[in-house]
Amino acid sequence: MSVQWLLDDLESAPTPYHAVARAGVVLGAADFTSVSLEQPLPGGPGRFVASVGGLSMAWVVPEGIDPGAARFTVVGAHTDSPNLRIRTNADVASAGWAQLGVEIYGGVLLNSWLDRDLGLAGRVTVAGPDGPEQRLLLDDRPLLRVPQLAIHLDRAIREDGLQLDPQKHLTPLWAAGEAPGFADWVATSLDISSDDILGWDLMAFDVQPPALVGLDGDLLASARIDNLFSSFCGVRALADAAPTVVAGDGADGNIPVLVLYDHEEIGSTSATGAAGSALAALLERISLAIGNDRGAHLASLTRSLVVSADGAHATHPNYVDRHEPSHQIAVNAGVVVKRNANQRYATDAVSEGRIRSICRNAGVPVQTYIHRNDLPCGSTIGPTTAGQLGVPTVDLGAAQLAMHSIRELAGVADVGHLTDTLRAAFLTA
Repeated sequence: MSVQWLLDDLESAPTPYHAVARAGVVLGAADFTSVSLEQPLPGGPGRFVASVGGLSMAWVVPEGIDPGAARFTVVGAHTDSPNLRIRTNADVASAGWAQLGVEIYGGVLLNSWLDRDLGLAGRVTVAGPDGPEQRLLLDDRPLLRVPQLAIHLDRAIREDGLQLDPQKHLTPLWAAGEAPGFADWVATSLDISSDDILGWDLMAFDVQPPALVGLDGDLLASARIDNLFSSFCGVRALADAAPTVVAGDGADGNIPVLVLYDHEEIGSTSATGAAGSALAALLERISLAIGNDRGAHLASLTRSLVVSADGAHATHPNYVDRHEPSHQIAVNAGVVVKRNANQRYATDAVSEGRIRSICRNAGVPVQTYIHRNDLPCGSTIGPTTAGQLGVPTVDLGAAQLAMHSIRELAGVADVGHLTDTLRAAFLTA
């Protein structure tokens, strides 16, 4: 199968804001109508999408839906990835070099950012005639670089390994000698005056494009696989499922919802993160729009399902001892259901049973990931969303290597596995 669409999606989305814009383009081409959350939601059937910053939410209401049977099938993912973000007072000078001050965002594998060609992208708030406006900025030229220290000046690296201080050693080079102020560069890029800049959320990104790699081209190497892989598979799955959902008779009450959150990598606590109220508010507003009251809405949640789609750890061939021996995970071998007894993942026997049934009917193989007891386990939007909504939730995703590196690795066949699973969930969960 061709996965060029995913490569194109990944390359187009160096920041959460560009990911949301790309999702809007794909859904718009699938006849989704953009709506404002500042206005009442449409009451009739249709396909809708709403976005705020790095958050996008899309849903489908079928013809003739039975409000009394209403339930939600929610697929959630996140648009943010660990990276280097530009400080407000960005201009730094050292030893005759012009540099940019950065903040470390999320759990960055710091060494992977060394000796890489980096572009700049994000959003800028500017003064407009009717108040502040948001502008997207994307410059994919190799503007920045964080050069590694030569081994001749760090002989201990052979014995002690690479030691990086995030405050001292991750400041990228911007120019040899003097350079224009960063705010002036931003203004020139947007064709505005620097006095009109009110703030920015700008970040560095690897300009190397996604690629198919390996002897048979069955692997996908790219930045931001965690978690734009899941996000864009979710977008395509909803776009594919929408015509069938809208044309249905609505008797089973199924309302598919896709939510792409921001800020998962730093704990999800924000207005556009999973710990915020955005999804809960949207679901209740959808219920009210189709004619349910709050009591009926709360009842609908008990019939619903959340699928938290995020990357899963494939077993690393060079570090097999870091993985649970009885739960080895392979790329291109199917979706991965993630379990954790301490609820770092939200899957339980009930939600796992539902997704395994969906995968069986869709012909998608399933693997199970469980973390070692002697290593701390990461988490996802799954437990947070489950706690916010009180809805059965399953954590699953596609297997990958080098998670949180500037360039990660996944399997080509798993693009189809995950997209087919999410499409089937939207149609049958």
